This record gives sequence, C-alpha cells and structure tokens, in this order.
Amino acid sequence: MTINDSIKLPQSENKQRTVSILGSTGSIGRSTVDLLSSNRDQFKVIALTAQSNIELLAEQARILEPEIIAISDSQRLRELKEALSGSSVEVVSGVRSIIEVAERSADIVVSAIVGSAGLRPTLSAIRQGKIVALANKECLVCAGDVVMDEVQKSKTVLLPIDSEHNAIFQILAEKNYSEVERVILTASGGPFLGWTVNEMAKATPNQAMLHPNWDMGQKISIDSATLMNKGLELIEAAYFFPISHEKIDIVIHPQSVVHSMVAYIDGSILSQMGAPDMRTPISYTLAWPHRMMAPSERIDFSKLGNLTFEEPNLNKFPSLKLARDALAEGNGSTAVLNASNEIAVENFINKRIGFLDIASIVDATLSKVTGYPIKSLEDFEELDHESRETTHTLVNSWS
Repeated sequence: MTINDSIKLPQSENKQRTVSILGSTGSIGRSTVDLLSSNRDQFKVIALTAQSNIELLAEQARILEPEIIAISDSQRLRELKEALSGSSVEVVSGVRSIIEVAERSADIVVSAIVGSAGLRPTLSAIRQGKIVALANKECLVCAGDVVMDEVQKSKTVLLPIDSEHNAIFQILAEKNYSEVERVILTASGGPFLGWTVNEMAKATPNQAMLHPNWDMGQKISIDSATLMNKGLELIEAAYFFPISHEKIDIVIHPQSVVHSMVAYIDGSILSQMGAPDMRTPISYTLAWPHRMMAPSERIDFSKLGNLTFEEPNLNKFPSLKLARDALAEGNGSTAVLNASNEIAVENFINKRIGFLDIASIVDATLSKVTGYPIKSLEDFEELDHESRETTHTLVNSWS
C-alpha cells in the first residue's frame, strides 16, 4: 500500500493552509501549535481538540483563534467555556464532538490523539479526502487494512509524522520501491539501554519515563523504554510503505541523530538526519510538498562526536519480537498486541505490575486471544474489547 500523492495543495504567499489538530495538548500537538503560532501568515487553524486539559487547550485557543475547540471530557465543558469567556471560539464536548470536529473541512488534519481512541476521529478526517498527518501509530497497528482502504477510496494524502517514518518518506520521495533492499528504523534504546535485566525488573514508572533524547507523554515514553514503540513503528512502516516486513530492520542508535535509513540494491544507503526535535518532521508534513522554517537545533558536525549503532538485545527487549511475530501472524494479532500493551502499561504506571511484566502479559494475551482479519471498525472493536478483558484478567491474577 502506498502513500497517495494524487493531491498536492498549492503553496503560495497568498494562500493560507487551513489546519486542525486532533490532540493538541499532547507532545505532538504542542509542537504543532508552536510551529503554527510562529507562522500565522501561512496557516489558519480550524479546530483543536483535547481529552481533558482545559487549561492548555484554552491557552492554545487564545493564541491560534480557531473556529472551534472540542474537549472529550464533557464534565469540563463549563470550565472550558468560562476560560474562554468573551471569545468567539465555538466550544463543544464529548467523544462524538471530537469525531464531528475531525469532519470539518481543513487542508491538513494533524492526528495526534494517543492510543486506539484516535482511530475513529482519524478515519473521519481521512474521509474528507485532503491531507492527514498521522502521529497516531495505533491507527495502522490496530486497523491498518481498514485505514489504508479508506485512504485509497477517499484519495487522501496520508503523511507520517513519526520521525522514523517521516525520514523514510523523505528518502523515498522518488517512489523507487523496487530498488529498495532494506529499510532500517533507528531506536534510541530508551533509558534502560545500559541496564541489566535484573536492574530493569526493579525499574519504576518515573525511571521508565526519563527518555534520554525525546520529550514525550507517559505512554509513549514507557513504550520507548520497553522498545514496544519501535515494534509498533515496525508495523506502521509495513502499512505506510509497499515493502515486505522482512525487509524492515531495527537498529539501536543512542544519539537519535539518524532517524532512519534506506539501503538500495546498488549498495547505497541514504539516511535522514536531524536533531531529536519533533518540530522537524511535523514542519515537513505541514508544508509538504515543500519545506518551511523550523526552530529545531541545527547539527554542528564538527561538535557532533560519535554516532554508534548496535543490534537490539531481544532478551532484554522481547517486545520487539512480539511485535514482529504479531505482524507476521496477521489475523488481527497486531490489534491484540496493541490493546494488551495499553492495559499493561497503564497497570505498570499504577504500580500493579513490574516493568518486565509488561511484555510477559502481552505475550500471554497473544497466546490466549484468537485473532481474525480486521475488515471493519466493528471487527476491531470486538477484538480490542476481548483483548483488553483478557489482559485485565491476567493482570489481576499476576504474581
């Protein structure tokens, strides 16, 4: 399946692109807001959404002056309206309102809602047939066939925000897929790269969230510590690019300067490099097929030092193997993997299970739940529910 590039919006000094951000208060959303607020002449904001952070959402609305904002937590609607008293911004609430906001016409919709909760709003945005910049990897992990079928039907341009996939997209700009030998995703290794397994067994949630290079939210930080995040990105890459998953490798690169590489059949390897700052890939999607100024730190190669690479240790990071095996298995296994991981991570944050238990519980869930092909949202929701219930049961019996 390929990224549909049949639509290319005009870029001119007189044409503002309209933008909506689904999940504007998360780490990707905040970076996007930062870029848009510095480029008000190029972009007009249509909509912002958030889960419950009314303080930040109200602040963003005052800065960007969108047409509408939505908070999924309906109980906080009155507070949000009071925070924007005197503003002309329309304020709505509820899960359904997030979907309705995603349906509003905009040149670009940035999909940055964390987890499988972002699936329905993202599909609504895709059906509008313009550009969706995807930061929510769970959409493809959970229901990749459904999402990509909708992309093709709607003739939507689906652009990757994840730094690794954005790097590959830039390298593969010529769409020369037949000449690709390998795609190489880089992973920092997270905060526990130098730890022993025994040390990792005692890791706390706070330690797991101390990512050495990136400033991210709770869940993705812990996924980066287990390397499940890289496993999810492996699955995402297999949907984004028409390349067999057997040709997608993962390599540990602690400096997070090389964001991914593509090896070609003539022995050439092309990489995309940059400081570990998500504003760079976000800016590429906002300005695509052009580029825009971004305030990311510039690399000084004379001061950069060594760039190192190593093979991931699957004994320490079994989540990588679980993800690759689920991708190879098919039949909804990646949806089971994602659902179980979300529940396991939540229970680790709440200190009900240990760090190493996350992968063990996901593995056990995959063994207990029989998957099937995901052909519709209903298929996904049924399998997702069963997987979560199974994981809850396993957590309750874990010792």
